[in-house]
Amino acid sequence: MKILFLTTAHNSLSQRLLIELADRGHAVSVTIADSAQTMLDAVARQRPDLIIAPMLKTAVPEAIYRRHVCLIVHPGIMGDRGPSSLDWSIQGGERRWGVTVLQAAEEMDAGPIWARHEFPVHAVAEAKSSLYRAEATEAAVRGVLEAVEKFQQGVSPIPLDYADPQTRGRLRPAMAQTDRAIDWARDRTDAVVRKIRAADSAPGVLDQLFGLPVFLYGAHPEDRLEGPPGTIVARRDGALCRATVDGAVWISHLKLKSEGQDKACRFADAGCPRCDEEFCPITGIKLPAAQVLGPLLRGVPEAVLPVVSENPGRTFRELRYAERDGVGHLYFDFYNGAMSTTQCYRLRDAFLFARSRPTRVIVLHGGRDFFSNGIHLNIIEAAADPALESWRNIVAIDDLVCEIVNTMSHVVVSAIRGNAGAGGAILALAADRVIARDGVVLNPHYRSMGGLYGSEYWTYLLPRRVGEARAQELMEACRPMGTREAKAIGFVDDVLAGDAESFERQVAAQAAEIARRADVWSLLREKHEKRVRDERAKPLAAYREEELARMKVNFFGPDPAYHRARENFVYKGRAPRSRPAIFAERRLTMA
Repeated sequence: MKILFLTTAHNSLSQRLLIELADRGHAVSVTIADSAQTMLDAVARQRPDLIIAPMLKTAVPEAIYRRHVCLIVHPGIMGDRGPSSLDWSIQGGERRWGVTVLQAAEEMDAGPIWARHEFPVHAVAEAKSSLYRAEATEAAVRGVLEAVEKFQQGVSPIPLDYADPQTRGRLRPAMAQTDRAIDWARDRTDAVVRKIRAADSAPGVLDQLFGLPVFLYGAHPEDRLEGPPGTIVARRDGALCRATVDGAVWISHLKLKSEGQDKACRFADAGCPRCDEEFCPITGIKLPAAQVLGPLLRGVPEAVLPVVSENPGRTFRELRYAERDGVGHLYFDFYNGAMSTTQCYRLRDAFLFARSRPTRVIVLHGGRDFFSNGIHLNIIEAAADPALESWRNIVAIDDLVCEIVNTMSHVVVSAIRGNAGAGGAILALAADRVIARDGVVLNPHYRSMGGLYGSEYWTYLLPRRVGEARAQELMEACRPMGTREAKAIGFVDDVLAGDAESFERQVAAQAAEIARRADVWSLLREKHEKRVRDERAKPLAAYREEELARMKVNFFGPDPAYHRARENFVYKGRAPRSRPAIFAERRLTMA
């Protein structure tokens, strides 16, 4: 069939659905539905057999749903209606939730139902964005595939019936900041975590810190630290720990609220003893909490947590190392998969520690949501010199990849349990064996970011797996890739079914089997000999030099395409009206 997607953004869900439907032989086209007219024009041009709205924030025009079947993917249980479905479910502590595929009708979210699928939720659920990318996405895929099959077979949907005892949902309003507000003098830890997670990744919970209006993101309960409710009692790796009435909560990210200003310069009024241009962040950008507050956190103690830490309880940690069955497991989970200069070097140092251990296999476990998405565009955008910070960040991730590629003492395994994009997808290829969880979406390309060339040794790592022609096609097409295709072309070695926890267990079992092999030394010898042959054909340093030469032009050259694309990405198309004249001052040589 010809299927048209009408979606507000081509996000992880719409990309996954596109891959699944295309794998089943359907011709899918995608339209970013930014207006009613855009939708009308797309339907007239495409003449689809079926329309699907994976994620649509505006109503489908009557002229469309009267003439075409338009399936709406709603992230709520049957009968649930309104724009804040996941928000209310997480904040209210729902133990089961679901996704409903319904037909667009005059009354929002009240059309006949084509499919519905539910899933269990933890008492303190994951962040809204995480629940959406994992459980909700899997339910949506099952629901859409079921609905498409019913449509092809001529099966009619069932009307929404609130008299049906299975219809547990109801119409609820958009959740306002007053509904999300935290009372630090009364709210217990789990309640605070639910409120922040229900608003993550958007819109965040509006709160006050040092008199500054900030949105809170990235909540993690803390079991051991405590203090007067509402006070900041510790910081760690860019996050801050704020006391509650029965414990504390880590908050990893903040966004300074814009109040008619393009750049935040209000810290002096809040008690900042100095004006530091590199400290003052731009409003409207989500950043590590400590970066937003800067010198206002002076005197707050660092709660250092070693990468190897036995039973620290519930807490915030980006890096963790453990050994089991002769295998070193290195876990890294960075917010939204973005890796700043500092994070790249901390991960590199943790990897070097893992490499120093008397094991024979190292497994790189990326996060639940993302394995990695490469360099940290938000931190780059907020830097005093975005071009220079771009350079520092790409050099840092190159240094990390270089260490992994040149590891001859261990078999290295990349475990991709969450989506991966750009340099993060290439990072996985630095390992000897790459295993992906079925259903993850891979975007191993850079050029959609203003023609960015890319580094991370992709010109070496990608062709050696998929061949030169396929590598160029992947880079130029800028399209999402599913795990079936990734395995077929050799991008990954194996694909394992199951949720994130099941996937981790299966990977651990495979790694332990490698570590127990009697011929593990021959594997390492073959690996070393191949690296020597590759080095003689073309030194690894030459790949890096050539890639960075192209990146230097992207960062420091006269064409601002990368900087404009990055700004558009960070601000989601709503950049401040006036911005510093960064392009006029762009340096063409490195300091």
